[in-house]
Amino acid sequence: MGLSHRPLRIALIRHGESEANLDKTVYERTPDHAVPLTALGHEQAAKAGRELRELFENEPVRVYVSPYLRARQTLDSLGLDDLIGVPREEPRLREQDWANLQDTADIERQEELRDSFGHFFYRFTHGESGSDVYDRVSTFLETMHRDFEKPDAARNVLLVSHGLTMRLFCMRWFHWSVRFFESLRNPANAETRVLLRQPDFRYKLDRPFDQWTPYEPTEPERSAWL
Repeated sequence: MGLSHRPLRIALIRHGESEANLDKTVYERTPDHAVPLTALGHEQAAKAGRELRELFENEPVRVYVSPYLRARQTLDSLGLDDLIGVPREEPRLREQDWANLQDTADIERQEELRDSFGHFFYRFTHGESGSDVYDRVSTFLETMHRDFEKPDAARNVLLVSHGLTMRLFCMRWFHWSVRFFESLRNPANAETRVLLRQPDFRYKLDRPFDQWTPYEPTEPERSAWL
């Protein structure tokens, strides 16, 4: 199959607001993968789903979803079941592993260390570094590209995931530098970024990520968005 079979749109969405977004001590008693959405999180997802339906022009969507409860609940609340069919649970799109049940004070101390050490390279005790997530996202991209070549490949692709994972997916796709990645903020809950296929069959982001530290992107990095 040729380039024309590449999807028109690859949409990334962060899960809606979770209970841990409101209270980090939730991680002391609930595994990260089992943290649910709040009522507002479901509402955010429903609103995003209406916008995605318009973007997808009511056409079929191939979905890859993180196995974390908040991601699966976000997918359910999008209201796109009639377009999706059977979503594929994709563990490589999970959140960065921080620990098992967490000690809030210890995690806050490590977050401060991460800010000075670097978000990409710092590895949480009993958890992952950003570079570890980058590596597994890279292997997922290989799978996704093979799926593009299948006869039933959809014109729309949706990834339901997590903020840092979304940034690392784009870093890997567009070959951004570590310094550029380090300057970027996570998207807000239920916020999207969309890779749009261009006439030359390359992709551009519909909008950039916000930055939280000063860094002037290089021209190749800046050319990743419209």
